[in-house]
Amino acid sequence: MPETIYDVAIIGGGPGGYTAAFRAGQLGLKTCLIEKDDKLGGTCLHVGCIPTKALLFNAEVYDHLKAAEEYGIDGLGAGKLNWKNIQDRKNKIVAKHTKGLDFLVRKNKVERVLGFGKLTGPAKGGVHTIQVTAPGGVAQEVKAKNIILATGSYARMLPGLQADDKVLTNIEILSLSAIPKSLVIIGSGAVGVEFASVYRSFDAEVTVIEMLPRLVPVEDEEVSKELLRTFKKKGINCFVNTKVDKVEKTKDGVVVSFTPQGETQQRLEAEKVLVAVGRGPNTEKIGLEKTPNVKVERSFVHVNEWMETGEKGIYAIGDIVAGMPQLAHVGAMAGIVAVTRIAGKRAKPINKNRIPGCTYCEPQIGSVGLTETKAKEAGHQIKVGKFPFTANSKATIINQHEGFIKVVSDAKYGEILGVHIIGPIATELVAEAVAVLELEGTVEDLMFTIHAHPTVSEGMLDAFSAVEGKAINA
Repeated sequence: MPETIYDVAIIGGGPGGYTAAFRAGQLGLKTCLIEKDDKLGGTCLHVGCIPTKALLFNAEVYDHLKAAEEYGIDGLGAGKLNWKNIQDRKNKIVAKHTKGLDFLVRKNKVERVLGFGKLTGPAKGGVHTIQVTAPGGVAQEVKAKNIILATGSYARMLPGLQADDKVLTNIEILSLSAIPKSLVIIGSGAVGVEFASVYRSFDAEVTVIEMLPRLVPVEDEEVSKELLRTFKKKGINCFVNTKVDKVEKTKDGVVVSFTPQGETQQRLEAEKVLVAVGRGPNTEKIGLEKTPNVKVERSFVHVNEWMETGEKGIYAIGDIVAGMPQLAHVGAMAGIVAVTRIAGKRAKPINKNRIPGCTYCEPQIGSVGLTETKAKEAGHQIKVGKFPFTANSKATIINQHEGFIKVVSDAKYGEILGVHIIGPIATELVAEAVAVLELEGTVEDLMFTIHAHPTVSEGMLDAFSAVEGKAINA
């Protein structure tokens, strides 16, 4: 039998890898998808985005039940949390979508290889060779004209600590046997604040410790300020500008020692501690040292606008890419860009200023484009509009009227430079803002775009109008 040479072989079956594989199949490329685990989906589906959002939905429902009398439902109360059923529902959601990926593999005629993929060096005669070691230790070779590295990332841990039943990462906190009565969260990025929301809604005592001057530090400063205000209102203890000195395990849990800037050291006891200090790239032991033209910096891989490395025919996407946000939707689009380019079809590079960021805490955060500070630093003359959800009738109806929409625009031409939302369904509303930036829309364009009433989304119309001081409802 002649040896199979694939058009593209993808190492990693997370959102970046499987999206690349499915699009490659749609484009008629002979495609191989290599994954070390027996299930596709990666961190996002199994121990990240999907199970976390399932818990967040449970928390939202529970919060609504606590206010049942306000909604005219007497005799119900908040009820009692059934942790097993909560976990079972989460796991069923994951299982359903895992099966969905298996179906899509077959639908798109993608060949799947189980094992750990490793580069063996530059291409020979235009063909790359990947060594794939199966879980049992048996190795085989896969040959392809192009390779896409989509190996994802891991949760970083504080020096001297290891994850266990008391010191948690995103993996362990999703499979707890019971809801902790108290939880300290180190780090206030998306992972940290989302779990803060979940477990506070589930009545745990929650403390968030952030080393930088504000919560969700990548967001607009006003968004950070509003999240801090609402978290404190919910009873979440928050420390910013604060260094964690030590985490010690005790018989009943942990003790976290920390020092807020300019203050004396404090000690806090809790059942669990979640370490949410970012993610590192999974680039060890995948053979990058055998491909000298692939530039690696602090374990991240450098690529060009088409996601191709310095080694012809080797691409990298997702969390391992230098300078790219570690977001599932970014990895997925990078995969689409790479395979479309490989197929010789028209592709469009990723514009980092048009990548939406979504944080599913309560209140939600959705943002795209330049913050007010970044726009000024880039030399733009700007005009800013801001609309509070307290003035939106639908937000009042659904009892979620915290927060605002903030629009940053170019002062001369009115082009929208950034939109920053904190409040109800912010992670859905931001899609409109992404489209606006992609189409280079202006304040004038949006002021005359009809939004349905009553909707939360008509707050966008008021926010765009607010840039010119003409919001109708505020």
